[in-house]
Order: sequence, then structure tokens, then C-alpha cells
Amino acid sequence: METLRISKVDEVYMTIDCDGGSCWELQDYFTFEVPGMKFMPAVRNKVWDGKIRLFNPMTKRIYSGLIPHVERFCKERDYNLVIDEVYAADAFSLQEASQWIEGLSLALTPRDYQIAAFAHAIKNRRAVLLSPTASGKSLIIYLIMRYLKRRTLIIVPTVSLVQQMNGDFKDYGYDQPTHMITAGVDKETECDITISTWQSIYKMPKAWFKQFDVVIGDEAHLFKAKSLTSIMTKLDQTKYRFGFTGTLDDAQTHKLVLEGLFGGVEKVTTTAELIEKGTLAEFRVKCIALQYPDEIKKAHAKDKYPDEVDFLVRNEARNKFIRNLALSLKGNTLLLFNFVEKHGKPLHQQIKHAMDVSVDKRPIYYVSGEVSGDEREKIRHIVETVDNAIIVASYGTFSTGINIKQLHNIIFASPSKSRIRVMQSIGRGLRKSETKTKATLFDIADNLAWKSKNNFTLDHFAERLKMYNDEKFEYKMYRVHLK
Repeated sequence: METLRISKVDEVYMTIDCDGGSCWELQDYFTFEVPGMKFMPAVRNKVWDGKIRLFNPMTKRIYSGLIPHVERFCKERDYNLVIDEVYAADAFSLQEASQWIEGLSLALTPRDYQIAAFAHAIKNRRAVLLSPTASGKSLIIYLIMRYLKRRTLIIVPTVSLVQQMNGDFKDYGYDQPTHMITAGVDKETECDITISTWQSIYKMPKAWFKQFDVVIGDEAHLFKAKSLTSIMTKLDQTKYRFGFTGTLDDAQTHKLVLEGLFGGVEKVTTTAELIEKGTLAEFRVKCIALQYPDEIKKAHAKDKYPDEVDFLVRNEARNKFIRNLALSLKGNTLLLFNFVEKHGKPLHQQIKHAMDVSVDKRPIYYVSGEVSGDEREKIRHIVETVDNAIIVASYGTFSTGINIKQLHNIIFASPSKSRIRVMQSIGRGLRKSETKTKATLFDIADNLAWKSKNNFTLDHFAERLKMYNDEKFEYKMYRVHLK
């Protein structure tokens, strides 16, 4: 029987000692095509084959976080696997975790799943912790940071999340200074805790990263792949490695890179469980399938995807319907769009114009990448104090990291099939407040199907329905005929 042996190189890589045949099997097992590779110029020009190879048969190196996948590889082939003892888990029980937390005298009581996630992280020293929006990720991060008492680098995708994480730590009782790195801020500090956007540090030299014993990546799925690997491979002496994310996309490559650099995936809890327990707001989905006249369907039957999307976001009848929908809803409403110039700005202007001539006045805000982080935070605070605002925002600025408890409605004005984008956007509406216990998503779909051929965005809508089923969201279908 074949025997494979795993040995540690550093905190990033391990080697797999195996014979030549097993080496090539491992290479095949850990080789994946990049999604959309056939459209990439490098592939079209035959500079690259569009594949990522996580195992190098020459050096026999692979990311250390992929041990569970190597174990699966061996089990499928009935191979023996010997793992270096340095990878053995530490002794840290759930009871020990609970007792230690009691000694912190926190102002709030951690939930059972937060304690379990904390215990798992400390015991295993590395992990990708899968915990949805509003599940209290920042508290888990805080517990890890307080327990380890080591120089810690916390990496987030946006400036607003740098400020938010720091504010959360203060709320939990942390009275020591933290160093917050954003554009233009000095990278050097004596603080034990550094919170930074990945954009601010990925070009820093390897020597700078040697000061950190712990690295924590929040919303890790949003890091650009090259930047993520650049940062994490420089942290080759960093023993404790934790990635946090609310959802993982379906791209196996990206998931395995995250696992390789941080550790195996541990599901903390699910959105459905949090709703059932009353931790999150009750949530329902209203799917509105817009029906187009036959002459329009026929005219666009041969459209490529970009042409179809361009037609939809510029369609006057469609945008009028979305405008009227936003104006008709009670409570704070977040309208999410994808394209700034040809969709977001026109929608905002239409809604604003309608409100200008309306008797019932409502505050209306516009948010895109052009709006500063300070202004976005100002808008967020205002919305928390009212119950009838309309926010017209791009997915990129408001789908992630913006916490608004007083959000009653979400409208998907632009088509999308990205699981991450959909679930992160839904997360904006799931937080409860003293006056808000329910939230509704209005998912705008477009039926341009002609004869037996579905249109692209209708297929994307079908993908979203699968997500709603997976998440056990209640949804209903409505058909609206556009003229």
C-alpha cells in the first residue's frame, strides 16, 4: 500500500513525500480551471492555459491548509497518510473556552455558536470560519485576539470596515490603542493590534510582516486572489491564521486557495438557523418576473449577455416600474444597482424627481464609489434614525460591510448570479432593531425567453432561486407585464 508523508516547510507550505506516480496524481487532483478562463486574453493568446495548480510535483509543495483535502485524496485511493505531529490540534475544550470567556466580563453574552467557533479556532490554530452576515463575526475575532495576546494583523476589504472593527472592539471593552491603516497612514506601530485594508499593505516587504503572530482576514472572499496570496505567503512565520466569510462562491479554485492559506472550512452557523432562533429578522423574498411583449422578445432573442443587460438597465418601462416600486414601499428601502452611469444615476434622478413633486416627502440618498467613506457612514447613521428613506446604491459600496438595522426592504434592480453578491446583499436587511423584526427582498427578474430559448438573465434568476431554496428562504412569484 502506498504511503504519503506530510512534513512542515513553514506556516504557509508543507511537502508531500510520495513516489512519481502519486505526484502526478496529486497534481491532477489539485489542478483547476479558472472560471471564465476561455474569455481571458492570456488564454486566448495561448500565453496561459487558464489552470491553477496548487501542488508542485517538482518541489512537492502545497499549502498547509489543504491537509483535509490530501486526507480525502488518500482515502479515495486507499493510500496511507502520515502527518507530521506539528499539525496536531492543541488541547482546548469548549468548556475551557466558556470558562475563559466568563473571566472577560463582557457586556454581552456570546451565543453558543460564537463560543464554539472561538474554541475551534484556538484548538486548530487555523481555519476558514463560515459565518453569515449579522452572526457576530467581530465578537469571535475579538475573543480570538484577546485570548492569544499576540501581535495581530486584522485585514478587511474596505476603509469603513477598518473603522467598524475598531469601534466594535471598543464596544466589547478593549481599552488599548489599535493601529488603523488606510491609504496614507504610517504602517509602523507599537500597538499589539493592527487593522488594515488589504489594499494598503499587500505591497509591503516581507520583513514588515514578520512582526505578526496572528493574521485574521475578515470578508476574506473579497480579497483579490493575487493580493491575498501575496500577503499570506509573506506571513510564513505566522502560526495563527483565520479567515472569516459569510459565504463562499462556487469557484472551487478560490475556495481551495482560501483553505490552503487559512485552513479548513468550519461552518459556524447559517442564516436559516439565525432566523429560526429569532436572532435575525424574519425574511421573505418577492420575486417579480417582468414579462415583455413578444416583439421585444423576438428582437432580443439573439442578444449576447452584455447587449441583453444593456437593454434591460436602459429600458424605460422597467426603470419606471422599479421607481414606482421603491416609492410604494413602506420603511427604509435599499435599491441596489450594478452600473453607475447608465442605471444608478438615472434611477436616482427619476426617484428624486418623483419625490420633488410628491406631497409625501421622503429622504433619498445616492451612494456609489464616487461617494466618500465618511459620507457613506453619515448616510448610514441618518438612516438608522428614520424609517422612510430610500438609498440608491451600487452593489460594490453597499452589498458588503454596511450594517443598517433599520433596513426594511431591498430591491435587486440589476441582474446577478453571484452567490457571494446575493447573500451579502441580503445580509444588509437581516439585522433586527427594537422597531424592525421583518425584511423583504424584491428580486427583479426579466423574462425575455423566445420560443424554447431562455435569456441569460432569466437563467441567472433560476440560479438565485436555487440559493433561496438552499438557504430555506420563503419566496413567492409575481408576474408583471410591461408595455
